[in-house]
Amino acid sequence: MATTLNAFGALFAAAFVFLTGNGLLNTLLSTRMAAEGFSTGTTGIVLSCYFTGLLSGSFTCHRLIQRVGHIRAFTVFAATMTAAALLHGLYLSPWFWGALRFFSGITTFGLFMVIESWLNECTESRYRGRVFSIYMTLTYLGIGIGQQLLNVGDVQGQTLFIIAGIIFALCLVPVSATEGVHPSLPETKPYHFISLFRRAPLGMLGSMASGLTNSAFYAMMPVVCTDIGLSLRQLSWIMSITVFSGLAAQWAVGTLSDRFDRTVVLTAIAAAIAVVSTFMFVIGARSFGGMAAGMGTFGALMFAAYPVSVARAHDIFGGQEVVAVSAGLLFAYSIGASVSPLLASGVMTLLDSPFGLFAFWLLINGAFTVVALYLRKQEKIEIVAIDDQVAFVPMKSTSAVVMSLDPRSDAEIDRS
Repeated sequence: MATTLNAFGALFAAAFVFLTGNGLLNTLLSTRMAAEGFSTGTTGIVLSCYFTGLLSGSFTCHRLIQRVGHIRAFTVFAATMTAAALLHGLYLSPWFWGALRFFSGITTFGLFMVIESWLNECTESRYRGRVFSIYMTLTYLGIGIGQQLLNVGDVQGQTLFIIAGIIFALCLVPVSATEGVHPSLPETKPYHFISLFRRAPLGMLGSMASGLTNSAFYAMMPVVCTDIGLSLRQLSWIMSITVFSGLAAQWAVGTLSDRFDRTVVLTAIAAAIAVVSTFMFVIGARSFGGMAAGMGTFGALMFAAYPVSVARAHDIFGGQEVVAVSAGLLFAYSIGASVSPLLASGVMTLLDSPFGLFAFWLLINGAFTVVALYLRKQEKIEIVAIDDQVAFVPMKSTSAVVMSLDPRSDAEIDRS
């Protein structure tokens, strides 16, 4: 195992550094736009471009990787991210930033695809679960630590954009210096969205609801913190606490998910998110302590919804279908993520309150809870015996390649 981890040291380092920079840049942009007085609707439109870019990257990035190889493709993507981060600081314009966000989304997807396909190619089946868990942990840690870098410079100056650019440039070092193999991309498995939805509606709807919830957090939560008067340091801690709470809760939720019917667990998570959102919307917590406590609870629930949705779908599908189904779930997540900042900002504008974000989360997760209960009552969803459920695996939405790295893919194929 030690030898395997040493072999992946460069990839893990590159992933951690890249995600730290990405965590900083994403929150910085939301905070800067709020500080500059951009309307909530404008902010939502600009930040939606990033998630639209991620969705577009799923259709385009593999071509470059296949043509020039992993290391050269990684260099192209990382260099583009570096330039985009620096360009944000040179010129402030919603149109310009929207274009940069779109291309940043494409390059971000490409970086994930390179790292994950490399890990997938070089990981032995017996170590797949442990390597996957380390990668997921580093993903959350990098994003969480990136929030704290907001405190090292003036959010209205150029310093933080320069720091983000430096971090993106540094992620080139470990990969470029690696004497590693040049892996091939996993085979793309075709999937039929409608067929997947008919067999696993709860998993598909849960993934889409997760995309709607999670991307609104990254895009609009800094706007909420700024509007209610929290300091930059407090804002960074709110973001970090939410992310780290999500990381800490993964295994606890996974244990519950493996011991109980996942349709019940997933519905309970969505209902709990709706309750917490209702509470935060009604009380309008403006203190740091109240916001931190509420968002800590919210993060523990929010980041658990997607992996439980994925596990629920895998309970129904199996064998050679695993990768294709996972790609379909990620596509559903990406659709929700791409429109979420726009919809969330619309609700915030309509209610003329930053706490409209919590109303948006209440609407999304409340609606999902009602639909899930209806489907269960009408026997529209297949109930899988607990003993037949697949193992829960912590998940983070990255690229479709991570689905091949998912240890369930080997287990299911062996079992088929």
